[in-house]
Order: sequence, then structure tokens, then C-alpha cells
Amino acid sequence: MTDKIYNVLFLCTGNSARSILGEALMNKLGEGRFRAYSAGSQPKGAVHPMAIAVLEDLGFDTAGMRSKSWDEFAGPGAPRFDFIFTVCDNAAGESCPVWIGHPMTAHWGIEDPAAVEGEEQREAFMRALHYLRNRISLFLALPLASLDEMATRRQLREIGQGDGASTKAGATE
Repeated sequence: MTDKIYNVLFLCTGNSARSILGEALMNKLGEGRFRAYSAGSQPKGAVHPMAIAVLEDLGFDTAGMRSKSWDEFAGPGAPRFDFIFTVCDNAAGESCPVWIGHPMTAHWGIEDPAAVEGEEQREAFMRALHYLRNRISLFLALPLASLDEMATRRQLREIGQGDGASTKAGATE
């Protein structure tokens, strides 16, 4: 067992829903072995209110959660990431900054719950949370310290192709 704390970045274009859910889940489920962040290429400037409501209703800490640009994590003094997961199809196709250390990347796309309106919106956010929880749980179960890079990349890709995968899931950046 290693004492290494892995840094993980969840990316989505707007950084208001899916990437926020991923950040919250990884920080809670990672139990101190992982430190998660989220960002977007074109941040909305605010976290979607339903993302906050769902997370708070389930006992997640939402203090300090905000919609932020990936530029914040590309400069000097930014955390060095071990893993970067895109959770929306638009972000998977964008030209990302060059990340220091060349972290492993994978696309874990799921449908955008913020695109659902009306009474079904809460259900859409719960479904997105469910899919992300499943993927993060599979990721956390990987024996990262004993897998080589190729095996880890294959595992990350397979996780992204699981239940709830959007059309481009599994593609790597």
C-alpha cells in the first residue's frame, strides 16, 4: 500500500454539473487517497443549483464548490495531476492545455443532466451521480501501485465505456 495521494481533475465544458459531481464523489469516496478538482474550458461561472441540491441532500460537503476555468490548473503552482477524466463529449474533443507530468487521461462521458428541464431534472442529476459513482468505485478498486501504464490506460478506457456511457465514451485525449 502506498501513501501517495493521487490528484484527479474532472473536466467538462461548463464545469457546472457533471465535473462538479465527479469532484465531490472522488473527494468523498477516495477517503484521502485521492484529491479531486474540477474545471471547464468555458466555465458557466456558477455551479448548477440542482447539482448543489442533490449533493447536499446526500450529505456531501459543497462548501467552496465553484465553476472555474481549466486555465487555473495549467499554470505555475497548480496541482500536478495523475489522472484527468473528461465527463462531457464536448470537453473530450477540445484541445486541452498541456498538463505538467502528462497525466493519464480517459473519457468518462455521460449525458448532461443540466440539459433536462422540469420535473425530470432531479432524476437526471441522480442518474448522472449514479453513473459517476459506479465509475469512480471501479477506479478506486484498481491496484494502481501494481498496474503498468498500459494496463492502467486500458482499465480507465473500459471504465468509461460502462453503463451510462455517452456516445464518445472511452475515447482518450
